[in-house]
Formats: sequence, C-alpha cells, structure tokens
Amino acid sequence: MRARIAQLVWLVCVLCALALALGALLVALKANPDNELVQFIKDAASYVDLGVFDRNEGVLKFDGDNAATKNALVNWGLGAVVWLIIGRILDRIIRP
Repeated sequence: MRARIAQLVWLVCVLCALALALGALLVALKANPDNELVQFIKDAASYVDLGVFDRNEGVLKFDGDNAATKNALVNWGLGAVVWLIIGRILDRIIRP
C-alpha cells in the first residue's frame, strides 16, 4: 500500500515538473498564445510554479533582449528540478 502511495506522489511531482518544462519550452519557441493547448500548459505551469518560480517575478529576473524567454527557461526550469527533488525525497520517505 505504501509503495503505491509513493508511486502516486512521485507521478504527481513528475507531472508538475513536466508542466513547467513544457511551459518553458512553449515560451522559448514563441508558441501561438491563442492556441488552447498552449494556453492550458502555460496556465498549468503558472499554477504549479508556486509563486516562487514565477516566470515574471521568480527567483531570477532578466532584463533586455529575450528576457521573457530567459525568465521562463531559468525560473520554470529550476521549478521543474525542485519538483523532481521533492518527489524523490517524498518517495523515499513514504516507501517501506
């Protein structure tokens, strides 16, 4: 039972990291913001960035050329790594 819960927690953390990584990629590729799928992924990434890794006011803030792309790649990339670390730690704690 604990092993299944650990797997579920790990899966949720991986999905959060995936949302952040895909969101950063879509910003970097300048994907069409009017597309519903693109907007859904960017909204999901904004939701799971927990405010700490916000692409506009996150841990690091860049100015100048391509600032939006740099902000998204760095902040959402860091957020994705943190989600994976949290997921792995929780997996190890929960698993018997």
